[in-house]
Amino acid sequence: MPKFIAVLILLHLSTVVMATEVSFTIDDPGVQAAPSMTHQVVGEKILRAFEQHGVKSVLFVCGMRIDTAEGQRLLDLWESKSHVLASHTYSHQNLNSHRTELEAFSKDILKNEDLLKSRSSFKKIFRYPMLKEGNTPQKRDQVRALLKQRGYSLGQVSIDASDWYISDRLVTKWRKGEKVDLNAYRKYFLAHIWDRALYYNDLSKKVLGRDMKHNVLLHHNPLNALFLGDLIAMFKAKGWKIIDAEVALQDPAYALTPNIMPAGESLLWGLAKESGRFESLLRYPGEDGEYLKDEMDRLGL
Repeated sequence: MPKFIAVLILLHLSTVVMATEVSFTIDDPGVQAAPSMTHQVVGEKILRAFEQHGVKSVLFVCGMRIDTAEGQRLLDLWESKSHVLASHTYSHQNLNSHRTELEAFSKDILKNEDLLKSRSSFKKIFRYPMLKEGNTPQKRDQVRALLKQRGYSLGQVSIDASDWYISDRLVTKWRKGEKVDLNAYRKYFLAHIWDRALYYNDLSKKVLGRDMKHNVLLHHNPLNALFLGDLIAMFKAKGWKIIDAEVALQDPAYALTPNIMPAGESLLWGLAKESGRFESLLRYPGEDGEYLKDEMDRLGL
């Protein structure tokens, strides 16, 4: 090969930027129906969006929401499409609440494991409800020790958001019989998730010095039933590479456990907090509906 061609190839390779990788995980499957959309339809539409884009998710199951024959059929549907089932506790207690006792929370983890362990698609990946990991060092450290003892890895989140709040407001309008502009909800939802993706990816670069393999926290709700396919397409159009959630969670950053108090939030939020170098970039909680309320009120959403 002529020397000048080899030099051109090396220069080209040196300027290639790897696409940022992202996956989508789903929390809280349940059988509560919303007006105009049954839980079966919600599940089928979300699964169809993943299938159309050729990617797999991890479904974080809160036992109390599916501990019925109907709930088990919902999990059957996810299993039939070869998605991973993981644990989100049985009762969805907030470990940062003074009302949540360590012993009760620990038993809740084991209760959910008993409910899921017979399923072939169940893997010992654990996600804390509301991403809250303890308001005392004792809670934080003892639950982490229990999870390690039971063989769990952590289903931590890199890109947190408030899709649940947007969906709740949509469902509330449906219940009241109010007119709903679905295109306006779609536009707002996509802009919100993209804004959060850019924020947390910037934190990844600042804290880790690289783009980590991301996973976006979403929920099993009507909003994602309507627009998950559009959301994945948006990330693709913006040059991000869509990967399976289980692949994303193999990024070594997800094994890190920030030593902060109260513990929790997005993994990247926690690492930034632990470093003590990015206080001006952090709010607490990292994500919440209160940050969206005024704007959504103004937009009539």
